[in-house]
Amino acid sequence: MNKLLFSTMAIAITMSSCGGQEQQAEKPFDYSVDKFADIEVLRYRVPGFEELSLQQKELIYYLNEAALVGRDILWDQNGKYNLAIRKTLEGIYTNYNGDTTTTDYKGFVEYLKQVWFANGIYHHYSMDKFTPHFSQEFFAEQVKAVPAEQLPLADGQTVDALIEQLSPVIFDPTVLPKRVNQAAGVDLIQTSANNYYDGVTQKEVEQFYAKMKVPGDTTPISYGLNSKLVKRDGKIYEDVYKVGGLYSPAIEKIVYWLEKAQAVAETDGMKAYIAKLIEYYKTGDLKLFDEYSIMWVEETASTVDFVNGFIESYGDPLGLKASWESIVNFRNAESSHRTSVISENAQWFEDNSPVDDKYKKPEVKGVSAKVITAAILAGDCYPSTPIGINLPNANWIRAAHGSKSVTLENITDAYNKSAAGNGFNEEFAYSQEEIDLMNNYLELADNLHTDLHECLGHASGQLMPGVHDDALKEHGSTLEEARADLFALYYLADPKLIELGIVTSPDTYKAEYYKYIMNGLMTQLTRIEPGKDIEEAHMRNRHLISQWAYEKGKADNVIEYVTRDGKTYLKINDYEKLRTLFGQLLGEIQRIKSEGDYAAGSALVEKYAVKFDPKLHAEVLERYAKLNIAPYKGFVNPVYTLVTDEAGNITDVTIDYTEGYIDQMLRYSRDYATLMK
Repeated sequence: MNKLLFSTMAIAITMSSCGGQEQQAEKPFDYSVDKFADIEVLRYRVPGFEELSLQQKELIYYLNEAALVGRDILWDQNGKYNLAIRKTLEGIYTNYNGDTTTTDYKGFVEYLKQVWFANGIYHHYSMDKFTPHFSQEFFAEQVKAVPAEQLPLADGQTVDALIEQLSPVIFDPTVLPKRVNQAAGVDLIQTSANNYYDGVTQKEVEQFYAKMKVPGDTTPISYGLNSKLVKRDGKIYEDVYKVGGLYSPAIEKIVYWLEKAQAVAETDGMKAYIAKLIEYYKTGDLKLFDEYSIMWVEETASTVDFVNGFIESYGDPLGLKASWESIVNFRNAESSHRTSVISENAQWFEDNSPVDDKYKKPEVKGVSAKVITAAILAGDCYPSTPIGINLPNANWIRAAHGSKSVTLENITDAYNKSAAGNGFNEEFAYSQEEIDLMNNYLELADNLHTDLHECLGHASGQLMPGVHDDALKEHGSTLEEARADLFALYYLADPKLIELGIVTSPDTYKAEYYKYIMNGLMTQLTRIEPGKDIEEAHMRNRHLISQWAYEKGKADNVIEYVTRDGKTYLKINDYEKLRTLFGQLLGEIQRIKSEGDYAAGSALVEKYAVKFDPKLHAEVLERYAKLNIAPYKGFVNPVYTLVTDEAGNITDVTIDYTEGYIDQMLRYSRDYATLMK
């Protein structure tokens, strides 16, 4: 639950070059790849890759392959029909020879692009099922035109039976309508269409895992993290993800490439933790996953690093089951200086936070942070990806062994360069003063917010004895992200950052404060359809913080809505008081987290995080539509190729940025299909 998603919407800021590479390019880098529905697909650069050693390049290549072969796992986790639908849609696309100008065909291609982007038929943020803008008759006709060997036909299944099976899943809005349901008062398991459960109720899930918990256990495993919970013949079982278990064909290939990576690992510590990860994949033993996590977090010497596994639980309404993801990266030495300074002073930040002393860590251990260059994005980090990560998630490991935090600076660089000059600031910022603040300081302020959120926010605080990690249930992700955001926001305004030499202007924090409040109360609403509530955890977190600060600051007019020329704007009248409010809310959310106070956490989320003014929403949507900006962005990956000599020895690994979105998606389905051939 420790992943920071890009939250600046389409705000354009003036960016300097990443690692000095932009000035050296022979021609401008083309960031934009494709645009459809509410999505823009971008490219990202991998500056510094060419300067790595041959061993490091080879290591990255093998880790990239280990990342890409896990793709089908996430697709299946996101919905039981996703893989069959993907193969069917791709069969139609690659065999279509009709009129490409018809409404049906154009709607079909848009739908296919959406499904690719979301790793399934549900929107990656709203979790709602996509609405196809092509007819059911067109679908049936085109499926029949696909050669049978290119369709996902089960043994004995006819093409007509396949159409009958998939059509309601695609076209009927009442069939499996939502991947993750967070609505209050309903069975969250039975009303969610993810593929983590089969035949069980929310009550049965909670009872099943409650029985596993050992009272007084100070090193609890993350029960259920790597399994599907199913009911067969009236009994409930876990189908564990492992070699020989569920998803074995994909996991076997992950292990194959991890073994190749282990042979060229940079350090003995990396070799050891890769070996432990392989052992975990072979057995599915979550105690081994904890051992791996400890070894991984304590290894900080290697330049190359990666995440590969069942990590984050945003896709499960109860926060138990983890989606599969991978990111491969290497350290950005120059930019990592600021994160090193922050992590070296972690104890000072913990000691001086506006939190009750009993909820603070008396000794902060093993906090490491770095700015990284992402080399490949995969699983639940692709095409939409976080800009910061803090792991491991287990609180007891954090307390005893520490955590690793990373900021993906080449990803934020791509986001911001692609948004330059789009008119967003001019449309939504209150005045030129706020625009100037963001132009002058937001590059640093945004990166610092990510650094503090990941490095210190998630690593701060402690649970009281007997409180389990999942005590806040369906609200755990929202409240954890809010806690980390508040920690970052509070300290962005602290003179300590100037003392440490990280910032030079006392106004730097104001750029992030204004962007954050404007986003939390207004501009992120562009991502929500009329009549819908806020449901995604990061969006709920931002709205909770912003709405709470607005309401609690009303008496002092800290934040003000201003109407000018028929348009609504936000104005911050007192930045210092806003910081005080952030500190107060941080104290309360840390208390909720530390004590496992589900009732208080639920009340906070339901009151401040879910609902918003529909009139303001309509206005924001209208203004945003005129800018022609996609509210969601994601990426295609670069393509890496091994270079060998006549004897077959590896002499280099090259990188290419020219592959398009459709080409990459079709290639991945062709070359990395492990569960659906």
